[in-house]
Amino acid sequence: MINPAHRVPVAIVAASFLLAGCGGGPAERLGPGGSPARPGAARPVPAPTSSRAVTPRRLPGIGPGTLASIPSRTRQAVVVTGRGRNSPLSTVVLYERTEAGWRAGPSRPAHNALKGWTDHHHAGDLRSPIGVFTLTDAGGLRPDPGTRLPYDRSGAFTSPGTGFEGEPLAGSFDYVVAINYNRSPGTTPLDWTRPLGAARGGGIWLHVDHGGPTHGCVGLRENDLKELMRALDPALHPVVVMGDAASLAR
Repeated sequence: MINPAHRVPVAIVAASFLLAGCGGGPAERLGPGGSPARPGAARPVPAPTSSRAVTPRRLPGIGPGTLASIPSRTRQAVVVTGRGRNSPLSTVVLYERTEAGWRAGPSRPAHNALKGWTDHHHAGDLRSPIGVFTLTDAGGLRPDPGTRLPYDRSGAFTSPGTGFEGEPLAGSFDYVVAINYNRSPGTTPLDWTRPLGAARGGGIWLHVDHGGPTHGCVGLRENDLKELMRALDPALHPVVVMGDAASLAR
């Protein structure tokens, strides 16, 4: 395991963000309340439903293979359900496990990577990784919005330039939650350690939606992300369960 304390200069980290994970793509903007700002914009993907109960005993839409990857101690699961294997549109729902079952929060529209999803993510493939990953660390350019996760406020959380169709990326990293894909848990999201090697990519975050697909991250509207960050509780061992609907059902 690479030493989690390893760091690279901030300038290199900031310059690297657009190359390995978080980034932009064709503009598909979200309007207030989740309404599309123009034709082709992201629309909420219907959350998986259960005919058994309002609080289902198992996570809706999650098959046995995916379920087996969720730690038994996990009581919070952020489920990111992609519209299709090659689609950049998805829905995010926070589920919390109670004695009655998994209680669902609001369904929130989101963007994932430009080319959709992959079981074997590589740097630059423009696909988001499919799987179950822990959520342990947060940060951003702006002050802590009230999350219980460790929060690193830093000027290095900058997102200069524009996306593939010219949408500004400014503000995308105002708030982020690190997805523990190819990173060392318990470190700032700015940590550039890559346990699987640089070729497998990294820097996969939940961050503020900039109005288009990402390089590999999941983008949510700012208020939705802040509410999610406030809800996440380290004591409940939160994870993100992410992928296209067909893959999650395996």
